[in-house]
Amino acid sequence: MSEHTMRTELDAVVVGAGFAGLYTLHKLRGLGFRVKALEAGKGVGGTWFWNRYPGARCDVESLEYSYSFSEDLQQEWNWPERFSAQPDILRYANHVADRLDLRRDILTERRVISAIFDEATDRWTVTTAGGEVFEAPFCIMATGNLSLPRVPDFPGLKTFRGDWYHSGLWPEEGVDFTGRRVGVIGTGSSGIQMIPVIAEQADHLFVFQRTANFSVPGVNRVMTPEVEDTHKARYAHWRDEAKRTPFGIAGHPPPPLTALEDTAEGRTDVYERKWGTGGNISFLYAYKDLLTNKEANDTACDFVREKIRSIVRDPAVARLLMPNDHPIGTKRLCLDNGYYETFNRENVTLVDVRSDPIVEITERGVRTGTKEYALDAIAFATGFDAMTGALLDIDIRGAGGLQLSEKWAHGPRTYLGLMTAGLPNFFMITGPGSPSVKTNMIASIEQHVDWIADCLAHLRREGIARIDAEAAAEDDWVEHVNQVADTTLYPLANSWYVGANIPGKPRVFMPYVAGLDKYRAICDAVAAERYRGFKLAGI
Repeated sequence: MSEHTMRTELDAVVVGAGFAGLYTLHKLRGLGFRVKALEAGKGVGGTWFWNRYPGARCDVESLEYSYSFSEDLQQEWNWPERFSAQPDILRYANHVADRLDLRRDILTERRVISAIFDEATDRWTVTTAGGEVFEAPFCIMATGNLSLPRVPDFPGLKTFRGDWYHSGLWPEEGVDFTGRRVGVIGTGSSGIQMIPVIAEQADHLFVFQRTANFSVPGVNRVMTPEVEDTHKARYAHWRDEAKRTPFGIAGHPPPPLTALEDTAEGRTDVYERKWGTGGNISFLYAYKDLLTNKEANDTACDFVREKIRSIVRDPAVARLLMPNDHPIGTKRLCLDNGYYETFNRENVTLVDVRSDPIVEITERGVRTGTKEYALDAIAFATGFDAMTGALLDIDIRGAGGLQLSEKWAHGPRTYLGLMTAGLPNFFMITGPGSPSVKTNMIASIEQHVDWIADCLAHLRREGIARIDAEAAAEDDWVEHVNQVADTTLYPLANSWYVGANIPGKPRVFMPYVAGLDKYRAICDAVAAERYRGFKLAGI
């Protein structure tokens, strides 16, 4: 039998070796489970392995965007900047894999194509594109929320004679845009990060914007030993505080006022201070009602629009860069380093493709309804099929042959974002219906992995072979997730939170936005009540 047709028997299969997969592997090995992580990429790191585009950087501060489960790991790793760049985060992921000796159980360049449940044996059969087969009672999806890149289906892309790239599939060796005419399509988070960097290299940069997005300054800086040492001396305190916050991030005390309780002058002072210190969580935490009260939110919108007007010298360009179709924070609030200032450069042109849409990609470049733009290279910053894309890219079948793609045809349905009814012993880390992308992702990952590991340990102790979400509990949870979203301003935006960036994708608000602190308490209560809402079947 060749290597590619081997069947490997395990206790659990983990799909993905990003931060979720690495911690799951470590945690389950600690319980004595035989476990392997299957990773499509050539290395570990997940999102941070693939997203190598210029300017790629985390919008959560480095000292928070890191694992909390190991004090040694926290103390020994040194972050070079306040907000870490992609290469540093990838180095950290590799350090973790080496430090915890995880590589011996990680199989890279193994793209999973199917996961099928056998009711007779209560086992999952997971198959890779290379034909390898892995069997285990438990299948754990650590596939990430932003991991299936979306390249728009523009007519003519194959005829383009230049080079094109996607932010989520960037070449490992990097790209030099020096002296080239470059087009960036998309002005979401990745576009806003890459545009200032590419503008410094390119002979001319054309930014094709359909929808303006809000962005606030990162105010990034070199990490000083004083800042790092002071934080590390009280790491346990900060981690404990983070667990009691909605975003899973410490250092931002809850605001005492609503926006409308403050005076106009007071609001301006608060927003100026937040703008000057940097950070998107900090800005949205200026007042306690910015994401629930439209009138309050308008005060923040107006402040940022005025900032754009004051930074961008051309009034017409400034107007195009001012968002006017969604409340601030209801799409991911971007964090930038000199984004708006970039449009003052002579070699940067903003193209409004809302009023003049892109018609096709030609051999020479991009053609809108009225003009063709000659380009040597195109960078697509068009995002991902978020939260469900990576799962639905795999043929997943549960009890009775239930296909996940059919079950989720009208939008994802989960219980706690951890399981979906009809797929026994199948767990999702930061799945739809959990706080995930509305938090510090590593904090959410650790909470989910700890919960799943505790659950598997409980099943083993009790001699339970199968766990599945109850359909009624799932229905109640989906309703609850929607009810919570409807108390906020989030549904007012056409965001990737509702799948609006993917043609034909059902419009369902996917994250749970009551806060990671409240969610953690719910999950703990469910486990304490002997896994309320789950069906458990003995051996």
